[in-house]
Amino acid sequence: MPRYHDEIDAVLRALADPTRRAVVERLALSPAVVSELAAPFAMALPSLMQHLRVLEDAGVVTSEKHGRVRTVSLRPGALDVVHLWLSQQRTPAEHSADRLGIHLTRTAPKDT
Repeated sequence: MPRYHDEIDAVLRALADPTRRAVVERLALSPAVVSELAAPFAMALPSLMQHLRVLEDAGVVTSEKHGRVRTVSLRPGALDVVHLWLSQQRTPAEHSADRLGIHLTRTAPKDT
């Protein structure tokens, strides 16, 4: 098992919930204040804060508090561990197909 198994477990657990995935999708656009993140969901603010805490504990998001306003951001590279793990799960046939695709692209006749 890879050395980063605790990290990937935490990230996958955090992303298992549709509300948290929606928050991550929103934060991929830009940082947001908690009230803005809460707007599309039919839940109390403390419930959303629990979701944010799970994401923060998993290292997916970070937050800063300025006065009474908390701004949440997607942590750069937070999902890299999932990308790395998924790429390691690809079959040898998929890798061969990728190499064939690259070869065909390089050797295809150029349009004039």
